[in-house]
Amino acid sequence: MESVLIETNPSTSPNFKPLLGGNYDPTLKQSIRNLLDEFLKGASNFSEFVPVFFELMQARVYPPLESIWVYSALSFRSRISAKDDILNRVAVVKDLFQLVSACSGSSSSSKSIALLAPVVFEVYRLLFDLSGKELSSKREKKVAKEIRSLIDVILGYISVCSSGGSNENNGSDGSINCLEDLIRVWMYGGEGKEDLAAFFPLVGAEISGQFGGGECDVDSLAGVVMAEAFLLKMCVYCRVGVPRVDLEKELRSWAVASIAGFQNCYFYETVVKMLLELALPVTSLLSSEDEVFLRKILYDAVILGDYSFLKPERVIQLPEERLCRLALTQLIVTHEAIEFLREHGDQTKSISYINAFSSHLSSQLVKWVSNQIGMEGKVNRPSGASPKALIKWLLNLEGQGVRIFDDSISRYRAKLVLDISKVDYDQSAGRADVNNLDDDLLFYVDKKREEEDGNEEDEETDDSMTAAFVSAARRMRLAEKDGGRKRKKGRSIEKKKQIKFQKYNLHGNSNSERESLQFRDGSLSSGSEIENPPSDDEDMELNQESD
Repeated sequence: MESVLIETNPSTSPNFKPLLGGNYDPTLKQSIRNLLDEFLKGASNFSEFVPVFFELMQARVYPPLESIWVYSALSFRSRISAKDDILNRVAVVKDLFQLVSACSGSSSSSKSIALLAPVVFEVYRLLFDLSGKELSSKREKKVAKEIRSLIDVILGYISVCSSGGSNENNGSDGSINCLEDLIRVWMYGGEGKEDLAAFFPLVGAEISGQFGGGECDVDSLAGVVMAEAFLLKMCVYCRVGVPRVDLEKELRSWAVASIAGFQNCYFYETVVKMLLELALPVTSLLSSEDEVFLRKILYDAVILGDYSFLKPERVIQLPEERLCRLALTQLIVTHEAIEFLREHGDQTKSISYINAFSSHLSSQLVKWVSNQIGMEGKVNRPSGASPKALIKWLLNLEGQGVRIFDDSISRYRAKLVLDISKVDYDQSAGRADVNNLDDDLLFYVDKKREEEDGNEEDEETDDSMTAAFVSAARRMRLAEKDGGRKRKKGRSIEKKKQIKFQKYNLHGNSNSERESLQFRDGSLSSGSEIENPPSDDEDMELNQESD
């Protein structure tokens, strides 16, 4: 730590007295403006500002985020160079992390995490630059290992901060007034890329844009920083060459455990929002195939997970409008995930998503909307609990003049209307073949369930039995056409009994530093090589239909 901190000269340091009382904030703002003016002049030596911001940081028991950020930026600039060997750059970024975490010792959990934004940005740059370096295989592996280690340390620090509780607030740090100026301090280099989207490359312009043009909420900023660190870990493991089947199990297990361990609504909201985009903002680090791979994992983590920190009784500190916006975002993401799976032929998992949504979120969303429009008990209820049924209901209410989707979500409205219309048209056009497809699918699902339960027979016998069952089902349908409404009704009841949804439980262990997670089909595994953050007695359920 001593190698990182820059000693100040008392003779050049400002007097503490002017920093007391009402003089502090004007002095801090003016000092930042003076520094930015030097940037505009093209100056390259900013050493005279180091003692100024050091004293500004030391003058408060709970120093403002701005003072810590500028001081750490100046310290970092004095040691880093674009021409440095990449291993040396990794070492300097590690020192930066140590400096920021040390300076934020008295800060709240949210502010301590938000302060890591420049560190996460620099780690992203390291990972991005590594792809363009012509290094020997041995040296590249060493650099990648160092970066992975640093990401793990950052996530461990975030986990420790999260365990302190997101509601604590040491000092007045609820918002930041000049985030864009602070980003200019970090990104100044004469390249004209000193903007929010460039500083938060892993969440996209839509999410980072919320911080522009006014005050920035520290809790929201912390959620974005957590999401970027979360994605960095997933990206770096996608590049290590692990077989996809094994990697999918490990990353899904780790993603679920991380969401449960962090217990942070702002982080969860950011991850869900990212899934609204046409592509995850990871394509600068990964291939398009890897992006689809990560999207599937994140769909599972946010849709199938039943996280206790999202329960209504646990989120009373959040504004009701924000909770509704999150619920509507989850609704749209689940709908798009179901359509994504159907397009890729995964009918079984799409049913699991519908079941999970109906169990966790559907009734809460209906209740909230009814309360908001003041029509509880009077408004017509949706025709079902699926995402499609809820969306049709909400669109119908909007058609009656009730505003449901705010500005942040309304841009998806036109697409939802087209999606729902397309689904209705496809179902209508294929109605004549629906019964055939459904019965064949039910026999297939039953066969898959037997395999998972350990009752698998010889492969040839299974194939013959499946063919016989399907053939028999088709003959029964032909016979039932002449059997009257009674037999049709009986067959409908029988069909409903064919699918059984299996509830999977993930039990947190408060006495262990690792989540013990397991899917019966192996999609989650215990003893993961990817370390999981600790969870505070987190009880989770993954509602997933047996394949």
